[in-house]
Amino acid sequence: MGEETKRGWWPAALGAAALLLTAVTILLDLRNGAGAPPAAELDQGWTSALSGLAQVVPGVLLLHRLRRHPIAWILTGSGLLWIVDGFASSWATYAIYTSPGLPGASAAYWFYSRVGAFLLLGLPLLILLFPDGKLVTAKWWRWLSIASLTLTLLLPVLLLVAPMDVMQRYHSAELPPEVASLALDPFSIDLRYGVWAALLRVAYAGVIVSLVVPFAVAVHRYRAASRESRAQLRWLMWAALVDLILLSVPFENPPAVPAIMFGLAIALTSAAIVVAVAKHRLYDVDRLLSATFLYGVLAALVVGIDLAVFAIAGGVLGERDAALVAIAVVAVVYAPLRSRLWRWVRRLVRGSRDDPYATMSTLAERLESAADPDEQLRAVARTVAEAFRLPYVRVEIERSGGGLAIVEHGRDSGPTHALPVGYRGEPVGRLVFCPGDGTALSERDQRLLGDLVRQAAAAARASELSTELQRGRSRLVAAREEERRRIRRDLHDGLGPSLGAVALRIETARNLAVSAPEEADRMLAQATTDMAAAVADVRRLVHDLRPPALDELGLVRAIEQQAEPFRLAGLAVSVKAVSVDALSVDAVSVDAGAFGPLPAGVEVAAYRIASEALTNVARHAAASRCDIVLRVDEAALQLSVADDGIGIGAEVAAGVGMVSVRERVAELGGVCSVTCPPGGGTVVQVSLPLDAVPEVVRG
Repeated sequence: MGEETKRGWWPAALGAAALLLTAVTILLDLRNGAGAPPAAELDQGWTSALSGLAQVVPGVLLLHRLRRHPIAWILTGSGLLWIVDGFASSWATYAIYTSPGLPGASAAYWFYSRVGAFLLLGLPLLILLFPDGKLVTAKWWRWLSIASLTLTLLLPVLLLVAPMDVMQRYHSAELPPEVASLALDPFSIDLRYGVWAALLRVAYAGVIVSLVVPFAVAVHRYRAASRESRAQLRWLMWAALVDLILLSVPFENPPAVPAIMFGLAIALTSAAIVVAVAKHRLYDVDRLLSATFLYGVLAALVVGIDLAVFAIAGGVLGERDAALVAIAVVAVVYAPLRSRLWRWVRRLVRGSRDDPYATMSTLAERLESAADPDEQLRAVARTVAEAFRLPYVRVEIERSGGGLAIVEHGRDSGPTHALPVGYRGEPVGRLVFCPGDGTALSERDQRLLGDLVRQAAAAARASELSTELQRGRSRLVAAREEERRRIRRDLHDGLGPSLGAVALRIETARNLAVSAPEEADRMLAQATTDMAAAVADVRRLVHDLRPPALDELGLVRAIEQQAEPFRLAGLAVSVKAVSVDALSVDAVSVDAGAFGPLPAGVEVAAYRIASEALTNVARHAAASRCDIVLRVDEAALQLSVADDGIGIGAEVAAGVGMVSVRERVAELGGVCSVTCPPGGGTVVQVSLPLDAVPEVVRG
């Protein structure tokens, strides 16, 4: 704990000192009032102090996290030098003009005019060492960086030792008497003016070189950097772009505005450096950089057009009416155009996420024009990518048949994020997207994205169900025609010839009745046998169409009858009809007829499913008991077949019987599940909606 406290003490102390010195500087400027005359070359110190504070605060924060990082110390040190320089200017003004005779006037003026030149070193040093605090590794570029820093240091060092009369002569300027009377040459070196002039010309030229070389080094560093380092350098690029925009605005009045803009530029640059060095949300810079550039260009165009409108109006109509006419033109014609231009740029940068209605409308149009479910999913992926400016979107939706539909838009260019896709409270897939620049979606964006995905899932599922319905209708027609073909074949090949043979035997018996009664009797007996076989065929056909037991006994007793052979084989089978009202308390068996009339299709499906499940239990389960429970509510018939057998292994594929069960359930739009409880056995649960088949058989 003590080590942590010690570690955070120095940055906190530096920050507190910077705040205190800035406050004192501002108070001195308030006392100075109008300040010093222009010839004294003393500016108000609050501008430098605020610019320094804009560096110290980010630098101290960075020191608290990365105490040994050179960038943190350079940022903090540069900010402190700016603050001290501003304080020196304010104190020199106060001690020379506001309250003459106070101590420290000479030292303050000397520090401001000579040591203040070291402020030039901060920016080149930051650029050359950014982002890891080290010079570039390439030998030639490293020596070029060192030479550039040397040239940058040349001017501040010369100003420390150059006599004041040499500086006045070199700049063709004369200091006011109250300043010239101060002791301003504590470390001067006496050389001929020609030598000083040559050295100063080289030093001032070196300042320009010291600004060009660091940017060239930054370009080289960017080209050779890794992906992460490039993202860090792009933060510096963003800061340079913002500085260019802020400092290029032609503000003249009031005079404080340029100083505020300069301080704001320094603050944004320092903040960008902290974000880049600390690697906090590093990849946000890509979107931020493009947005800043577009908004900067648009702002310049807007300001330029505004000025042009006022200038043209003033030139044509004269200065008197120019303002009113220009305001009218801007309000009526140009303002709507400017608003549209802003919206277009914002849409270009951020997509259509800021206009949810337009996004949903675009999605609806594309879904409406899509021809199939896959095309709808492609429309969803495209709309999401365009709305959120995502380079890659993949939509995965589960098909009702168990498959997975996957559509992609764009190219995968980095880490991906996945959001679940739900339909009616159940997960049906997921949406995978790649932000590209690492930007996390806001809560508002995620809500809009969720709405888009839900609408898409509903549309895709509806289209899929429509397609499945059409396929089901086709299957029903095919099944009906196949059933008709089977019945025709059975009637034509089985019952028809049998009845024809009976008719021939009866006709033959009639012919032999007088001449050969014994033969006629034999023929009639054979006809009787053939007729019995024909009746059996008819009953088989009728049973295949609909089991007669359903009409004669009802569903529950028909299943009881079906279970009887299995009981004789040693399988204990119980069939129960359970009262729905009693489920909330105790399950109570009721009379089989209490179900009332059921749709014919539901009855046949339940009967066939129960029969198939019983057959599977007897063949495969090695069970000693099977319980069949039927429940009916207002919406569906619930059928459960449970046994105490060996269950179904995970590697066992569904057989023909279970496939048939699932198909029967799917035809009625029901739900089928097969589970193996932890205690053993198998449970087949089926829910058949009562409104799936309109016809009702009563009896």
